[in-house]
Amino acid sequence: MSELVLSERQGAVATLTINRPDKLNALDVEVLAALRGRVEELAGDTSVRCVVLTGAGAKAFVAGADISEMQDLDVDASRAFAEQGHATMAALENLRVPVIAAVKGFALGGGCELALACDFIHASSKARFGQPEVKLGVIPGFGGTQRLARRVGIGRARELIYSGAIIRADEALRIGLVNAVHAPDELMGQVSTLAETIAAMGPFAVAKAKEVLREGEGMPLPAANALEIEGFAQCFGTADQSEGMGAFLEKRDAAFTGA
Repeated sequence: MSELVLSERQGAVATLTINRPDKLNALDVEVLAALRGRVEELAGDTSVRCVVLTGAGAKAFVAGADISEMQDLDVDASRAFAEQGHATMAALENLRVPVIAAVKGFALGGGCELALACDFIHASSKARFGQPEVKLGVIPGFGGTQRLARRVGIGRARELIYSGAIIRADEALRIGLVNAVHAPDELMGQVSTLAETIAAMGPFAVAKAKEVLREGEGMPLPAANALEIEGFAQCFGTADQSEGMGAFLEKRDAAFTGA
């Protein structure tokens, strides 16, 4: 597997690291393919219960898509590039387990879109976010127009995308783009602790919650509630439900197996 995306394991938590620090981890076709390959590996590994996604080095999570690669694309080639980016983001978003983006430094353009494809984002106080594509004469191409609006609301998304503004981590927290901001030297430790907490929960229940939240987001409320009812009922067909409720009544820690 390509060294452009590194994969590490600590118990049930997998960490993926975009590893192109000399280019501020910019996304080109090779990086997108490598990331999708890593995600597909994790999708087939039932022992993984949570994933952390980050970038190598202190300067950037992912500074954006690789402009040197995009500069000479024509309409058809640019469409193919966008389709590849969307396929990679969708693979990440649809992973059965939660994915936490740990953002150090720049998360601009494709980098912001990559973070948005994760379940939620924790950031260093030095992180910077934005969709500045209009400064280059284009629009976001990896899902930014859609996921950003769903994360922060259509009004704020319009302002950020139309202006190409780059915002600080504290502003990203204020508008709901990120869930938490940490001191730079504490980010990875805090995210690892949270990932381990999630990994200790009932894996079927966490995966089902992710599925219901994702699929229900765009549905009318009655249909989304029906989806929740079915997901709730399915949990009662698992050994983990018996273990979890039994452990609660017996005042002990649950030992979930994912069964």
